Amino acid sequence: AALGCLPPSAEPRATESVGDMVAMIESLIERGHAYRAANGDVYFDVSTFDRYGELSNRNPEDLRAGARVEIDEAKTDPLDFVLWKAEKPGDPSWDAPFGPGRPGWHIECSAMSTRALGPTFDIHGGGQDLQFPHHENEIAQSECATGHHYVNYWMHNGFVRINEEKMSKSLGNFFTVAEVMRQYHPEVIRLFVLSSHYRSPLNYSDQNLDAARASLTRWYTAIKDVPQNGIPIPAVMARFHAVMDDDFNTPEALAIVFEQISELNRSKDANCAATIQAIGEILNLGQHDPQSFLQWAPASQNQLSDEAIEQKIAERAEARANKDFAASDRIRDELLAAGIVLEDKAGQTTWRRG
Repeated sequence: AALGCLPPSAEPRATESVGDMVAMIESLIERGHAYRAANGDVYFDVSTFDRYGELSNRNPEDLRAGARVEIDEAKTDPLDFVLWKAEKPGDPSWDAPFGPGRPGWHIECSAMSTRALGPTFDIHGGGQDLQFPHHENEIAQSECATGHHYVNYWMHNGFVRINEEKMSKSLGNFFTVAEVMRQYHPEVIRLFVLSSHYRSPLNYSDQNLDAARASLTRWYTAIKDVPQNGIPIPAVMARFHAVMDDDFNTPEALAIVFEQISELNRSKDANCAATIQAIGEILNLGQHDPQSFLQWAPASQNQLSDEAIEQKIAERAEARANKDFAASDRIRDELLAAGIVLEDKAGQTTWRRG
């Protein structure tokens, strides 16, 4: 589980959670890993944890040389970090054996994860900016409090960028997934995200999302008329698992899928289609009815309704039956101008949004 943490100024949501943090701080004090300073704050003693800096590949001595200690801090080492802030007028406060006050930022995440997942769990994620000092501090306080290895795998994601500029509220280029889904199908957004490695920057732009939509349209178009009675190709599945085992290399995994899509367009091989479906189930892509996806339209856009399109198709069929091919062609062109592509096959007409 990738755990989120409250910012330093946020008030913990429940007294019970504060109790977990107090208990963890007490354990650290008892084990000699924390101390109460002259100003009433409780600090973690970094010198008692010899693996500090290992996650971010930092040398503690180099960190000490560049560290800055604020005037009101009473820590004994520049790298020591606060576990509990002594009570100040106007601040939220809870009682604790080491004095009334409030938890520091880092301790909440350790208490939360230990309570929910136990002293050791597999995957912890977060942005690259949290690797140091936040995650380093989490590791130190968690392992010293519990005596167990904290996390088996760390995954630090790259930042989202808007047209090559970092996304942030201060720059006014901030958006939410809900806002993007008003314009793009959720699977399009997923394909867009998976197209970049999770540790790389993700550049958000309409052009990149449009490219993801075109790619997914190609995916669904390829599989929609192929019998679903094939068996995934073992050699291709082995390649897929190998690249996913290589630090979740989703861009390379998608390259394998689109190799298979190209092959499927040539061969119409049911085993090829089954391979695409098997990989899609793992990546949670290609999981909708093809026709439903190809006809999907964002609610925020003023587009022809499904009913209006079907009515136009019926009018075109009538014109063709009456050998009025000029009218038939006009209706097709009108729909194409509205972004609707007609496909005539075996006496039936289907449509998709272009």
